[in-house]
Order: sequence, then structure tokens, then C-alpha cells
Amino acid sequence: MSLKIFTKSILPAIESELQRQVARLDEPRTRPLYEMLTYHMGWTGEGAGMEAQGKRIRPRLVLLTAASCTAGWQSALPAAAAVELIHNFSLVHDDIQDKSDLRRGRSSVWRKWGEAHAINAGDALFILAHLALSELRDRFTAEVALKAEAVIDRACLDLTRGQYLDMSYESQSGLTIKDYWPMVAGKTAALLSACTQVGAILGNADASTQEAYRDFGHYLGLAFQVYDDYLGIWGDSALTGKSTDSDLVTGKKSLPVLYGLGKDGTFARRRAEGPVSAEEVPTLAEQLAREGAKAFTQETADQMTDLALQSLRQVNPQAEAGEELFELANQLSNRQS
Repeated sequence: MSLKIFTKSILPAIESELQRQVARLDEPRTRPLYEMLTYHMGWTGEGAGMEAQGKRIRPRLVLLTAASCTAGWQSALPAAAAVELIHNFSLVHDDIQDKSDLRRGRSSVWRKWGEAHAINAGDALFILAHLALSELRDRFTAEVALKAEAVIDRACLDLTRGQYLDMSYESQSGLTIKDYWPMVAGKTAALLSACTQVGAILGNADASTQEAYRDFGHYLGLAFQVYDDYLGIWGDSALTGKSTDSDLVTGKKSLPVLYGLGKDGTFARRRAEGPVSAEEVPTLAEQLAREGAKAFTQETADQMTDLALQSLRQVNPQAEAGEELFELANQLSNRQS
């Protein structure tokens, strides 16, 4: 399964599976709700297409991991769809909580239809994910299917823990970088580690291999979030589809922000004075870079990537799927969107 075959075969298969799961709501009375979901998933509406869909990183990890364990990836498609639906459920709700107007360069669901409908649309994505997971029982033994479901359910609980910390940290003072890691371990790393662990479970890997794949996803998730924090301040909004103002304006305790607060310099003194306006963001971002936060954040992302790659080398993933896992890990540690 070369990268060329992967692009031609697996990504369309993921998209087809996602559309099949979401189509449960394609009925006359709920068609407007269905259209909210198809819009958010990037299939319909102005600007629909690959950019609006995102990179489908999580389902790719599930299928690549299963294939690298020398198993067929087709049977794992419901699990791949489930993790992507869970991810998108969290995005819809995150946008409401963060008051984010944009998602992947387009109006977010809450901005387009209102908060109440967006909450319900997110809930629908979550339920659809679990209905997809239930199909694993028709493709695998009960033991394997239940283990995969349990891993994803624990990850969902960790998502809520991480999101709670993320929101509660905004109004807390005295936080340090030590407080950052439990937040991102839940908010981002939990689902990515579930993807790779579930892929190994469905790929019939032994217990130690499953654990190593879980570690790979965990550290990859940490690297992914750290670099997302980097892009949240110094990224190009035209490439990321997200404003670079929001993290500093909302008071998020991202890694570069916590680093800057720990320096107790010009940036920390300004933050202590009160809310930051959008007009101040460029100056504060430059000040953070001068105080070393930009370099520290990039170095930390590189360190987490190295740990992820060490775990992946430990399992010696097989064939072209294994090569693609290495390639994907490197892409995620230095991505633009």
C-alpha cells in the first residue's frame, strides 16, 4: 500500500464510510440537521471540498496502524469513522465554547445556525460515532470489539477532562508549564493515542505492541497540540483557517503563553493588567518570541515528535503502511494547518 495507493483508496474509503454513517439523519424531518452535519464535515455549502474536510488524520491513523500490523484495513473502517466523528463533535462544541467564528476557513456551525442547533449537531455526531462503533461487533470477535469500544470511550472521557482544564485555566493565575501537560494529554493526545491503540487492537497485535502504538499516538498528540499552540500565535491564518488572535485574546494557557508568564517579563506584566485586545496581538506575539517562547515551543514539539518516533520504531511497523506512519508523524510535527 504505497502513498499513491493510500491517497487513491483509503481516503475515499474513509469519506464514503463517514457519509454512510451521517446519512442516518438524511430523512425529511431531520434533513436540516443532516445538512448542518454535511456542512461541518466539509461536503456541502460554500467552500466545500478537501480544505473544508480537513486531513482526516485520526481515521488515517486507525487504518494505517491496522495495516502496519499486517491486517486488512477495510474491517476497521467503522472505527476510523467513529474517531473522526468524535473529533468533529468536539470541534463543533469547542467553537461554541471558544466563540470561534471560523472552522477550516468557513463559518463555524454555531455562527451559521446558532448555539442551540450547534450543540445538538455536535451531540448527533457523538451518537453517530457510537453507532458506528457498534458495527465492529459484526466484523470482529466480541472481545476485540468491546476492547476497542472501551478504549475510545475512555478517550472521550479524557477529552472532557482536558476541555474542562482548558476552559478553567483561562480564569486561573499562577499556572505553570507543569499544569499544561495534563490538559493537552486529555484535550488532544487522548484521542490520537486511542486511534493508534485501536488500530493495533483491530490489527490483531499482541498486548505489548498495542501499548507501544498507544504511546506513539500519545506523544504524537502532544507534539500535534504543541505545534497547534505555535500556530495559534505565529501561524498564517490564511493557511490554518483559524485566527491567530484568539489564543491571546481569550486568555488560553497555551504552552508559549505559560512559558512567557513564567519569564515574568514584559509579556507577563501586560497579561497581569487585564484582557488583551486584538490590536495588541501582533506586538505581544513579537514580545513572546523575543522572550524565547517561540523557540521553546518549536523545540518542545520536536522533542515530543522524537518520543513518538521512538515508540513507533519499537514496534517496527510493517510494509508501506509503516512507512506512511513515519511520514505522517513528521508531517504533523511541522504542519501548516
